[in-house]
Amino acid sequence: MTAETRRRAVQAARGETPFDLLLTHVRIVDMATGEIRNADVGIVGELIASVHPRGSRSDALETHDLQGHFLSPGLMDTHVHLESSHLLPARYAEIVLAQGTTAVFWDPHELANVLGIEGVRFAIEASRNLPLQVMVAAPSSVPSTPGLEMSGADFAGDEMNTLLRWPEVRGVAEVMDMHGVLNGSQRMLEILQAGLESGKLIEGHARGLSGADLQAYLAAGVTSDHELTSAEDALEKLRAGLTLEIRGSHPYLLPDIVRALKTLPHLSSQITVCTDDVPPDILLEKGGIITLLNLLIEHGLPATDALRFATLNASLRLQRNDLGLIAAGRRADLVVFDSLEKLTARQVYVAGKMIAQDGAMIEPIADAALALPCDTVHLSSLSADDFHMRIAGAHHGVARLRHISGARFTRWGETDAQVRNGKVQIPEGFSVIWVQHRHARHAAKPQIALLEGWGALRGAIATSYSHDSHNLVVLGRDPDDMALAANALIQSGGGMALAQNGKLIAHVEMPIAGMLSDQPPAGLARQFRELRERSSLIADWEPPYRVFKAIEGTCLACNAGPHLTDLGLTDGTTRQIVDPLISYRETPDTTQ
Repeated sequence: MTAETRRRAVQAARGETPFDLLLTHVRIVDMATGEIRNADVGIVGELIASVHPRGSRSDALETHDLQGHFLSPGLMDTHVHLESSHLLPARYAEIVLAQGTTAVFWDPHELANVLGIEGVRFAIEASRNLPLQVMVAAPSSVPSTPGLEMSGADFAGDEMNTLLRWPEVRGVAEVMDMHGVLNGSQRMLEILQAGLESGKLIEGHARGLSGADLQAYLAAGVTSDHELTSAEDALEKLRAGLTLEIRGSHPYLLPDIVRALKTLPHLSSQITVCTDDVPPDILLEKGGIITLLNLLIEHGLPATDALRFATLNASLRLQRNDLGLIAAGRRADLVVFDSLEKLTARQVYVAGKMIAQDGAMIEPIADAALALPCDTVHLSSLSADDFHMRIAGAHHGVARLRHISGARFTRWGETDAQVRNGKVQIPEGFSVIWVQHRHARHAAKPQIALLEGWGALRGAIATSYSHDSHNLVVLGRDPDDMALAANALIQSGGGMALAQNGKLIAHVEMPIAGMLSDQPPAGLARQFRELRERSSLIADWEPPYRVFKAIEGTCLACNAGPHLTDLGLTDGTTRQIVDPLISYRETPDTTQ
């Protein structure tokens, strides 16, 4: 904002010059007081110049009569991975801006885990000059669990200091290595110290932390958390002093969280909202932050409180004093609602210009002229033989094996499996998970483990988008189908694929870093919808959306319990790589 714009705003506020734009017949949702009040709003350039009594001014170059509708500051998303939309930033921006979200805090750690520092640079350049205010965080979790997995890069103190010196980087992204923080790992000490010395934000990932461990995590310098697991967890973290980022990607928690918040005598300014991860079809068809706010309202939270979480509270958290209020001197990022019972953005203003109306952009956003980072799946074609689980030195017998039980919340299990010609025969009701490093940083063999709780998969599911190292992951029972799905992704440069009975039944190509597509949003959303629908042919999960949430997180070794990574079968609690073989006994081969 120029000094001239500020000078003109001062003059217009005093009535010495006209406004550039006057919004009349407005009902302001006042985030400072909680009131709904009548007013008109005068705008100069990108700045709110005056909020004054209705009808007291008419001098403006342009006037918009809002017909008594509600005016809110633009909505803000305090923690998001744009990569989960699988869209380039310009296309993502078109969707969320039309829904009323005008600012986001992006943790590009998915890109960073594939591309390193260049991934963060790409995130910044691809979101530069968008009408969406994109604030970028410096990923602290590259990889999320050092020693248990290997991604495309490693970040420690030097990398964090480099990133935090960039003016576009506004803080340290979610600190997922909780074990490293609590046990004083040198890497995490360096990362946290870099964040503290920068004076910028430090985001948390305090999944499952309570009591002394939660207090220790805060003492290390972390100040927020979105990994809420229950209403009790949310209250403990709020009482501890963390800023809550209530997220829309876990809607089943919202009723209890709202009930818990309503028991408090005062709703803290340290409650915000975020989406975290939203796939393209859900983002386009249901929405991001706007959907979360409507769910909170539906569960009994007053609309004024829900909106405050997404506006004033978010601006305080993100240290953006130019946003979050409809007040003179603030940036004119505004959204118009005709009802507070169900929020639907009727008009959206960014920097004093109307850029969206009735859920659609008035003009498309131009793509950034950037070279796209493709060719990141560094693997040769695979054969069905690559997907057999083997016991070294075994011929015919019985193996006692550790396995992964469960999907989103994993636990250890043990089972006996027959071995024939050295190959493990998958027990009834089990499938296997297979992981191969794709970043060419090591040449370790593929890892494979038994998987319980998914049922006997009727085909194969493959993805190169797998939190957070984003190696190639395949689930299934039939080696031929598993090889078919994996090779489809190797050939297309990444994405997701389903195979069954020797045929590829769904394939979403994501050639940009193995996780993004340059397709138009509607086309990508349609492909994702087809992928979900056809996944029911392979896995008996309802709704199918959960299949992909589970797949994307099944290798997340920083979480408690067993997970398979490119380095082996890991224990997220003890931070060890575990041999899946407990015992083996040879038995006579009765087939001869």
